[in-house]
Amino acid sequence: MSKHAYLSASSSHRWLSCPPSAKLCAETPDQASPYAKEGTDAHTLCEYKVLTALGKKLADPIPNLDYYSQEMENCATEYCSYVMEQLEAIRQTCPDPQILVEQRLDFSRWVPEGFGTGDCVIVADDILHIIDYKHGLGILVEADHNPQMMCYALGALELFDGIYDIRTIRMTIFQPRRDNVSTYECTKEDLLSWADNTLAPTAALAMSGQGEFSAGDHCQFCKVKATCRKRAEHNLELAKYDFAMPDTLDRFEIAAILAKADSLTAWTNDIKEYALQQALSGVTYDGFKVVEGRANRKYSDEAAVAAAVANAGYDPYEPKLLTITAMTSMLGKKKFEEILGSLVIKPQGKPTLVPITDKRAPLNTAKGDFKEENENE
Repeated sequence: MSKHAYLSASSSHRWLSCPPSAKLCAETPDQASPYAKEGTDAHTLCEYKVLTALGKKLADPIPNLDYYSQEMENCATEYCSYVMEQLEAIRQTCPDPQILVEQRLDFSRWVPEGFGTGDCVIVADDILHIIDYKHGLGILVEADHNPQMMCYALGALELFDGIYDIRTIRMTIFQPRRDNVSTYECTKEDLLSWADNTLAPTAALAMSGQGEFSAGDHCQFCKVKATCRKRAEHNLELAKYDFAMPDTLDRFEIAAILAKADSLTAWTNDIKEYALQQALSGVTYDGFKVVEGRANRKYSDEAAVAAAVANAGYDPYEPKLLTITAMTSMLGKKKFEEILGSLVIKPQGKPTLVPITDKRAPLNTAKGDFKEENENE
Protein backbone atom coordinates (compact mmCIF):
# COMPACT_ATOMS: atom_id res chain seq x y z
CA MET A 1 0.00 0.00 0.00
CA SER A 2 1.35 3.43 -0.91
CA LYS A 3 2.37 5.64 1.98
CA HIS A 4 0.18 8.55 1.01
CA ALA A 5 -2.88 6.44 2.00
CA TYR A 6 -1.73 6.84 5.61
CA LEU A 7 -2.05 10.60 5.78
CA SER A 8 -4.79 11.90 3.51
CA ALA A 9 -6.14 15.41 4.04
CA SER A 10 -9.67 14.05 4.44
CA SER A 11 -8.61 11.94 7.45
CA SER A 12 -6.28 14.55 8.94
CA HIS A 13 -8.63 15.34 11.83
CA ARG A 14 -8.25 11.72 12.95
CA TRP A 15 -4.50 11.20 12.53
CA LEU A 16 -3.64 14.63 13.95
CA SER A 17 -5.59 13.69 17.10
CA CYS A 18 -4.46 10.05 17.16
CA PRO A 19 -1.21 9.61 15.16
CA PRO A 20 -0.82 5.79 15.46
CA SER A 21 -4.33 5.26 14.07
CA ALA A 22 -2.92 6.05 10.61
CA LYS A 23 -0.99 2.79 10.46
CA LEU A 24 -3.94 0.71 11.70
CA CYS A 25 -6.31 2.27 9.18
CA ALA A 26 -3.82 1.87 6.33
CA GLU A 27 -3.70 -1.86 7.06
CA THR A 28 -7.51 -2.18 6.96
CA PRO A 29 -9.25 -2.55 3.55
CA ASP A 30 -11.53 0.26 2.38
CA GLN A 31 -15.26 -0.40 2.24
CA ALA A 32 -16.99 2.22 0.11
CA SER A 33 -20.44 3.04 1.48
CA PRO A 34 -23.44 4.12 -0.61
CA TYR A 35 -23.13 7.53 1.05
CA ALA A 36 -19.55 7.89 -0.19
CA LYS A 37 -20.59 6.89 -3.70
CA GLU A 38 -23.44 9.37 -3.62
CA GLY A 39 -20.97 12.05 -2.54
CA THR A 40 -18.69 11.18 -5.44
CA ASP A 41 -21.57 11.58 -7.88
CA ALA A 42 -22.49 14.93 -6.33
CA HIS A 43 -18.91 16.17 -6.69
CA THR A 44 -18.88 15.10 -10.35
CA LEU A 45 -22.05 17.09 -10.98
CA CYS A 46 -20.70 20.12 -9.09
CA GLU A 47 -17.50 20.06 -11.14
CA TYR A 48 -19.49 19.89 -14.37
CA LYS A 49 -21.73 22.82 -13.42
CA VAL A 50 -18.85 25.11 -12.36
CA LEU A 51 -16.73 24.34 -15.41
CA THR A 52 -19.75 24.86 -17.69
CA ALA A 53 -20.45 28.20 -16.00
CA LEU A 54 -16.82 29.13 -16.72
CA GLY A 55 -17.40 28.48 -20.43
CA LYS A 56 -16.03 24.94 -20.80
CA LYS A 57 -17.71 22.51 -23.20
CA LEU A 58 -18.17 19.19 -21.41
CA ALA A 59 -20.26 16.06 -21.81
CA ASP A 60 -23.23 15.88 -19.46
CA PRO A 61 -22.28 13.39 -16.68
CA ILE A 62 -25.85 12.80 -15.47
CA PRO A 63 -26.49 9.60 -17.50
CA ASN A 64 -23.50 8.01 -15.72
CA LEU A 65 -24.47 9.05 -12.18
CA ASP A 66 -25.98 6.20 -10.16
CA TYR A 67 -27.31 8.44 -7.40
CA TYR A 68 -28.53 11.43 -9.40
CA SER A 69 -31.71 13.04 -8.07
CA GLN A 70 -33.53 16.35 -8.22
CA GLU A 71 -32.11 17.15 -4.78
CA MET A 72 -28.56 16.56 -6.05
CA GLU A 73 -29.33 18.77 -9.06
CA ASN A 74 -30.51 21.58 -6.80
CA CYS A 75 -27.52 21.24 -4.47
CA ALA A 76 -25.02 21.33 -7.34
CA THR A 77 -26.76 24.38 -8.81
CA GLU A 78 -26.57 26.18 -5.46
CA TYR A 79 -22.88 25.32 -5.13
CA CYS A 80 -22.14 26.59 -8.63
CA SER A 81 -23.98 29.85 -7.91
CA TYR A 82 -22.00 30.33 -4.71
CA VAL A 83 -18.66 29.72 -6.44
CA MET A 84 -19.48 32.18 -9.22
CA GLU A 85 -20.59 34.79 -6.67
CA GLN A 86 -17.27 34.44 -4.83
CA LEU A 87 -15.32 34.71 -8.07
CA GLU A 88 -17.21 37.84 -9.08
CA ALA A 89 -16.66 39.42 -5.66
CA ILE A 90 -12.92 38.83 -5.89
CA ARG A 91 -12.87 40.33 -9.39
CA GLN A 92 -13.96 43.63 -7.86
CA THR A 93 -10.50 44.04 -6.32
CA CYS A 94 -8.36 41.85 -8.58
CA PRO A 95 -8.94 41.83 -12.36
CA ASP A 96 -7.21 38.52 -13.04
CA PRO A 97 -7.99 35.96 -10.30
CA GLN A 98 -7.34 32.30 -10.99
CA ILE A 99 -9.96 29.62 -10.36
CA LEU A 100 -9.12 25.92 -10.26
CA VAL A 101 -11.70 23.12 -10.08
CA GLU A 102 -10.95 19.64 -8.73
CA GLN A 103 -7.31 20.65 -8.44
CA ARG A 104 -4.63 18.30 -7.07
CA LEU A 105 -2.98 20.05 -4.13
CA ASP A 106 0.39 18.90 -2.84
CA PHE A 107 1.30 19.66 0.78
CA SER A 108 4.11 17.11 1.02
CA ARG A 109 6.51 19.74 2.37
CA TRP A 110 4.80 19.13 5.73
CA VAL A 111 3.14 15.71 5.29
CA PRO A 112 5.14 12.91 3.60
CA GLU A 113 3.59 12.31 0.17
CA GLY A 114 0.61 14.39 1.29
CA PHE A 115 -1.83 15.56 -1.35
CA GLY A 116 -5.54 16.00 -1.88
CA THR A 117 -8.07 17.36 -4.34
CA GLY A 118 -9.50 20.83 -3.82
CA ASP A 119 -13.07 21.21 -5.08
CA CYS A 120 -12.52 24.88 -5.86
CA VAL A 121 -9.55 27.20 -5.38
CA ILE A 122 -9.81 30.93 -6.11
CA VAL A 123 -6.62 32.94 -5.80
CA ALA A 124 -6.00 36.64 -6.22
CA ASP A 125 -3.88 39.44 -4.83
CA ASP A 126 -4.17 39.37 -1.04
CA ILE A 127 -6.57 36.39 -0.74
CA LEU A 128 -6.65 32.66 -1.29
CA HIS A 129 -10.14 31.11 -1.06
CA ILE A 130 -10.62 27.34 -0.73
CA ILE A 131 -14.20 26.08 -1.18
CA ASP A 132 -15.08 22.49 -0.30
CA TYR A 133 -18.41 20.87 -1.17
CA LYS A 134 -19.92 18.48 1.36
CA HIS A 135 -22.96 16.47 0.26
CA GLY A 136 -23.44 14.70 3.60
CA LEU A 137 -26.61 15.25 5.57
CA GLY A 138 -25.85 13.57 8.88
CA ILE A 139 -22.88 15.55 10.22
CA LEU A 140 -22.56 19.32 10.24
CA VAL A 141 -19.04 20.21 9.05
CA GLU A 142 -17.45 23.44 10.31
CA ALA A 143 -14.65 25.34 8.58
CA ASP A 144 -13.15 26.77 11.78
CA HIS A 145 -9.62 25.32 12.09
CA ASN A 146 -10.68 22.44 9.85
CA PRO A 147 -7.40 20.53 9.21
CA GLN A 148 -8.52 19.16 5.84
CA MET A 149 -9.17 22.69 4.58
CA MET A 150 -5.92 23.92 6.07
CA CYS A 151 -3.97 21.17 4.29
CA TYR A 152 -5.66 22.13 1.03
CA ALA A 153 -4.75 25.77 1.66
CA LEU A 154 -1.11 24.79 2.15
CA GLY A 155 -1.17 22.92 -1.16
CA ALA A 156 -2.66 25.95 -2.90
CA LEU A 157 -0.03 28.21 -1.33
CA GLU A 158 2.66 25.97 -2.81
CA LEU A 159 1.19 26.67 -6.25
CA PHE A 160 0.50 30.40 -6.05
CA ASP A 161 2.40 32.09 -3.21
CA GLY A 162 5.16 33.27 -5.52
CA ILE A 163 2.73 34.55 -8.14
CA TYR A 164 0.23 36.41 -5.95
CA ASP A 165 0.86 38.44 -2.81
CA ILE A 166 -1.36 36.27 -0.62
CA ARG A 167 -1.95 37.53 2.90
CA THR A 168 -5.38 36.13 3.86
CA ILE A 169 -6.47 32.50 3.71
CA ARG A 170 -10.24 31.97 3.48
CA MET A 171 -11.72 28.47 3.79
CA THR A 172 -15.38 27.67 3.17
CA ILE A 173 -17.43 24.52 3.69
CA PHE A 174 -20.51 24.50 1.44
CA GLN A 175 -22.98 21.92 2.77
CA PRO A 176 -26.37 22.65 1.14
CA ARG A 177 -28.33 19.72 2.58
CA ARG A 178 -27.66 21.16 6.04
CA ASP A 179 -28.12 24.80 4.94
CA ASN A 180 -24.55 25.26 6.09
CA VAL A 181 -22.06 27.71 4.60
CA SER A 182 -19.21 27.87 7.11
CA THR A 183 -16.21 30.15 6.52
CA TYR A 184 -12.98 30.56 8.47
CA GLU A 185 -10.18 33.04 7.80
CA CYS A 186 -6.61 33.21 9.03
CA THR A 187 -3.42 34.93 7.99
CA LYS A 188 -0.84 33.19 5.84
CA GLU A 189 1.60 33.45 8.74
CA ASP A 190 -0.79 31.66 11.12
CA LEU A 191 -1.38 28.87 8.61
CA LEU A 192 2.33 28.33 8.05
CA SER A 193 2.99 28.41 11.80
CA TRP A 194 0.39 25.64 12.30
CA ALA A 195 1.94 23.66 9.45
CA ASP A 196 5.47 23.90 10.88
CA ASN A 197 4.67 23.45 14.55
CA THR A 198 1.67 21.09 14.57
CA LEU A 199 1.07 19.45 11.20
CA ALA A 200 4.64 18.46 10.26
CA PRO A 201 5.74 16.95 13.59
CA THR A 202 2.47 15.05 14.04
CA ALA A 203 2.61 13.76 10.47
CA ALA A 204 6.11 12.45 11.15
CA LEU A 205 4.80 10.53 14.17
CA ALA A 206 1.84 9.17 12.24
CA MET A 207 3.97 8.07 9.30
CA SER A 208 6.22 6.05 11.61
CA GLY A 209 3.31 4.59 13.61
CA GLN A 210 4.39 6.39 16.74
CA GLY A 211 2.62 8.74 19.13
CA GLU A 212 -0.17 8.19 21.62
CA PHE A 213 -3.55 6.67 20.84
CA SER A 214 -6.35 9.06 21.71
CA ALA A 215 -10.13 8.60 21.69
CA GLY A 216 -12.62 11.33 20.85
CA ASP A 217 -15.03 12.55 18.19
CA HIS A 218 -12.34 11.89 15.56
CA CYS A 219 -13.00 8.14 16.06
CA GLN A 220 -16.21 8.41 14.06
CA PHE A 221 -14.63 7.67 10.68
CA CYS A 222 -11.82 5.43 11.91
CA LYS A 223 -11.75 1.99 10.26
CA VAL A 224 -10.83 0.26 13.52
CA LYS A 225 -13.18 2.19 15.81
CA ALA A 226 -15.07 -0.97 16.83
CA THR A 227 -12.00 -2.89 18.02
CA CYS A 228 -9.72 -0.06 19.19
CA ARG A 229 -8.60 -0.75 22.75
CA LYS A 230 -7.98 2.92 23.55
CA ARG A 231 -11.55 3.79 22.59
CA ALA A 232 -12.81 0.91 24.72
CA GLU A 233 -10.82 2.14 27.73
CA HIS A 234 -12.08 5.68 27.13
CA ASN A 235 -15.71 4.58 27.16
CA LEU A 236 -15.36 2.02 29.93
CA GLU A 237 -14.27 4.81 32.30
CA LEU A 238 -17.97 4.99 33.13
CA ALA A 239 -17.52 1.68 34.94
CA LYS A 240 -15.56 3.52 37.62
CA TYR A 241 -18.82 4.97 38.93
CA ASP A 242 -20.20 2.91 41.79
CA PHE A 243 -23.91 2.94 41.00
CA ALA A 244 -24.84 1.15 44.25
CA MET A 245 -23.07 3.46 46.73
CA PRO A 246 -24.71 5.83 47.32
CA ASP A 247 -28.18 4.77 46.19
CA THR A 248 -28.57 7.79 43.92
CA LEU A 249 -26.12 9.78 41.82
CA ASP A 250 -25.50 13.43 42.58
CA ARG A 251 -25.67 16.10 39.86
CA PHE A 252 -21.89 16.17 39.44
CA GLU A 253 -21.77 12.44 38.75
CA ILE A 254 -24.69 12.74 36.32
CA ALA A 255 -22.89 15.58 34.51
CA ALA A 256 -19.79 13.41 34.18
CA ILE A 257 -21.87 10.57 32.72
CA LEU A 258 -23.75 12.89 30.35
CA ALA A 259 -20.43 14.10 28.97
CA LYS A 260 -19.64 10.55 27.86
CA ALA A 261 -23.14 9.30 27.02
CA ASP A 262 -23.12 10.06 23.28
CA SER A 263 -19.67 8.60 22.69
CA LEU A 264 -20.57 5.55 24.79
CA THR A 265 -23.73 4.97 22.74
CA ALA A 266 -21.84 5.37 19.47
CA TRP A 267 -19.14 2.99 20.66
CA THR A 268 -21.55 0.25 21.72
CA ASN A 269 -23.43 0.57 18.41
CA ASP A 270 -20.14 0.22 16.52
CA ILE A 271 -19.25 -2.88 18.56
CA LYS A 272 -22.67 -4.45 17.85
CA GLU A 273 -22.43 -3.79 14.11
CA TYR A 274 -18.86 -5.11 13.93
CA ALA A 275 -19.77 -8.24 15.90
CA LEU A 276 -22.78 -8.88 13.65
CA GLN A 277 -20.67 -8.70 10.50
CA GLN A 278 -18.07 -10.99 12.07
CA ALA A 279 -20.77 -13.45 13.19
CA LEU A 280 -22.22 -13.53 9.68
CA SER A 281 -18.73 -14.48 8.51
CA GLY A 282 -18.58 -17.42 10.93
CA VAL A 283 -17.10 -15.95 14.11
CA THR A 284 -18.86 -17.12 17.29
CA TYR A 285 -19.32 -15.11 20.47
CA ASP A 286 -20.11 -16.90 23.73
CA GLY A 287 -23.74 -16.39 24.70
CA PHE A 288 -24.84 -14.93 21.35
CA LYS A 289 -26.35 -16.22 18.11
CA VAL A 290 -27.52 -14.73 14.81
CA VAL A 291 -31.27 -14.87 14.18
CA GLU A 292 -33.60 -13.43 11.59
CA GLY A 293 -34.89 -10.06 12.69
CA ARG A 294 -38.46 -8.83 12.47
CA ALA A 295 -39.65 -7.65 9.07
CA ASN A 296 -42.77 -5.76 8.00
CA ARG A 297 -45.01 -6.98 5.22
CA LYS A 298 -44.54 -5.23 1.87
CA TYR A 299 -46.01 -5.38 -1.62
CA SER A 300 -44.06 -7.48 -4.09
CA ASP A 301 -45.19 -5.31 -7.04
CA GLU A 302 -46.72 -1.90 -6.28
CA ALA A 303 -47.90 -1.31 -9.84
CA ALA A 304 -49.68 -4.67 -9.90
CA VAL A 305 -51.28 -3.92 -6.52
CA ALA A 306 -52.54 -0.53 -7.70
CA ALA A 307 -53.98 -2.07 -10.88
CA ALA A 308 -55.70 -4.89 -8.99
CA VAL A 309 -57.32 -2.53 -6.46
CA ALA A 310 -58.41 -0.12 -9.22
CA ASN A 311 -59.96 -3.00 -11.19
CA ALA A 312 -61.92 -3.90 -8.07
CA GLY A 313 -63.43 -0.42 -8.05
CA TYR A 314 -61.34 1.19 -5.32
CA ASP A 315 -58.82 4.03 -5.30
CA PRO A 316 -55.45 2.61 -4.17
CA TYR A 317 -53.92 6.05 -3.50
CA GLU A 318 -54.48 8.71 -0.87
CA PRO A 319 -53.88 12.42 -1.62
CA LYS A 320 -50.95 13.69 0.42
CA LEU A 321 -49.14 17.01 0.40
CA LEU A 322 -45.44 16.78 -0.32
CA THR A 323 -43.16 17.30 2.67
CA ILE A 324 -41.14 20.52 2.87
CA THR A 325 -37.98 18.63 1.86
CA ALA A 326 -39.69 16.98 -1.12
CA MET A 327 -41.37 20.25 -2.14
CA THR A 328 -38.03 22.09 -1.97
CA SER A 329 -36.40 19.41 -4.12
CA MET A 330 -39.19 19.74 -6.70
CA LEU A 331 -39.26 23.56 -6.82
CA GLY A 332 -35.68 24.44 -5.91
CA LYS A 333 -34.87 26.63 -2.89
CA LYS A 334 -35.28 29.96 -4.67
CA LYS A 335 -38.69 29.15 -6.17
CA PHE A 336 -39.78 27.52 -2.90
CA GLU A 337 -39.06 30.74 -1.00
CA GLU A 338 -40.90 32.83 -3.63
CA ILE A 339 -44.03 30.69 -3.56
CA LEU A 340 -44.16 29.26 -0.05
CA GLY A 341 -41.79 31.31 2.10
CA SER A 342 -44.64 33.10 3.91
CA LEU A 343 -46.51 29.82 4.48
CA VAL A 344 -43.74 27.97 6.30
CA ILE A 345 -43.34 28.17 10.05
CA LYS A 346 -40.82 26.57 12.38
CA PRO A 347 -42.32 25.40 15.69
CA GLN A 348 -40.17 25.42 18.79
CA GLY A 349 -38.03 22.30 18.93
CA LYS A 350 -38.18 19.71 21.67
CA PRO A 351 -35.90 20.62 24.62
CA THR A 352 -32.58 18.80 24.33
CA LEU A 353 -29.72 18.63 26.83
CA VAL A 354 -26.39 19.31 25.07
CA PRO A 355 -22.82 20.16 26.10
CA ILE A 356 -22.12 23.80 27.03
CA THR A 357 -19.92 24.06 23.91
CA ASP A 358 -23.00 23.73 21.64
CA LYS A 359 -23.51 26.98 19.69
CA ARG A 360 -27.29 27.13 20.14
CA ALA A 361 -28.72 29.68 22.60
CA PRO A 362 -29.96 28.17 25.88
CA LEU A 363 -33.70 27.86 26.56
CA ASN A 364 -35.25 29.59 29.55
CA THR A 365 -35.59 26.87 32.19
CA ALA A 366 -37.88 27.06 35.21
CA LYS A 367 -34.96 28.47 37.21
CA GLY A 368 -34.26 31.03 34.50
CA ASP A 369 -37.92 32.11 34.35
CA PHE A 370 -38.00 32.52 38.14
CA LYS A 371 -34.82 34.62 38.03
CA GLU A 372 -36.23 36.89 35.30
CA GLU A 373 -39.47 37.40 37.25
CA ASN A 374 -37.52 38.43 40.36
CA GLU A 375 -35.38 40.85 38.34
CA ASN A 376 -38.50 42.48 36.85
CA GLU A 377 -40.19 43.03 40.25
